[in-house]
Amino acid sequence: MNAMIMRPSLFSRPAWTGIVVCTVILALLPLCNLAFPEGSALHVSGYTIALVGKFMCYAMAALALDLVWGYTGILSLGHGVFFALGGYAHGMYLMRAIGRDGVYQSDLPDFMVFLNWKAYPWYWWMTEHFWFAMLLVVLVPGLLAFVFGYFAFRSRIKGVYFSIITQAMTFAFMLLFFRNDTGFGGNNGFTDFKRILGFTITAPGTKAALYLVTLALLFGALFLCRLIVTSKLGRVLQGVRDSESRLMFIGYNPLWFKLFVWTLSAVICGIAGALYVPQVGIINPSEMSPANSIEMVIWAAVGGRGTLLGPIIGAFTVNGLKSWFTAAFPDLWLYALGLIFILVTLFLPQGIVGLIQKLKKRDAPPSPAGEGEAATKEAA
Repeated sequence: MNAMIMRPSLFSRPAWTGIVVCTVILALLPLCNLAFPEGSALHVSGYTIALVGKFMCYAMAALALDLVWGYTGILSLGHGVFFALGGYAHGMYLMRAIGRDGVYQSDLPDFMVFLNWKAYPWYWWMTEHFWFAMLLVVLVPGLLAFVFGYFAFRSRIKGVYFSIITQAMTFAFMLLFFRNDTGFGGNNGFTDFKRILGFTITAPGTKAALYLVTLALLFGALFLCRLIVTSKLGRVLQGVRDSESRLMFIGYNPLWFKLFVWTLSAVICGIAGALYVPQVGIINPSEMSPANSIEMVIWAAVGGRGTLLGPIIGAFTVNGLKSWFTAAFPDLWLYALGLIFILVTLFLPQGIVGLIQKLKKRDAPPSPAGEGEAATKEAA
């Protein structure tokens, strides 16, 4: 069988046990922050909670990318736009929740007052309601992905050409959101949030709640993606990846399968962006930078694409290294990132997950069938 078709899998019973254990450990971190005072050996700092929460948002975005790249063979270099749009949709609600606590003590955000705006533009309608903002978090990235994907897949654009136009899409949106007259804060974006659902956003309890919601949704996204890739739908998606023309020959129309998984991936990415904004405290057009989308690809590649667990591992690994490098050697991170990607491409084409699988196979005892075959060869 073609080596590209073989995908390492860690979803055995011990692996699920490990996932549950890791989830419980991550869930205990904010509780340690709340329950133990500073200076205690068991205390976890608020900085660590925010950092791990950010990593989980990145992990969800990498998981969404893996669904289309690893399992469907669609390499996107523009998933950053879906992440940012979800963040902006939530940020609109957070900006309106500031109320008159801003610098200018106006019902409008400070950047609108500074630009002498007299009222909210029409597309801010109803964004003072949390439920409507959450609806936008799902609908805006999903609708953009559906429209973009429909015309791209219908025209049978694939491979490097599709990757290039996704990168062009996110670059175009970045330039649009950098403009002050779009009503999204220009290059500064949205920041200085005060409240969410009436709770102070900087309070330790609020941060812990946001962290736990992120953890729950990451686990839920992993479970949903697992259900998809192990179903008949998942086998069709892998058929699109491995031989789309053969799939069409047996009667399937790849358009709607690709459009479904592409739109779902964008929605998951948008949700990740919405969770990211209140924990980091800012959203601006730089999140739409093509470099951010390329980093998502690196997370999936380092962890192991086509495995679901791999992108999550890759997101934590690469961003953990980034946090350390940018503190110790701030000028060297981009070189280190490029070196990591080159080394993984050359020596670990299936990423960290593939390496784990190789080590497990090497350490596993030989099967009885294998021993019998070896004995036969010796006798011969």
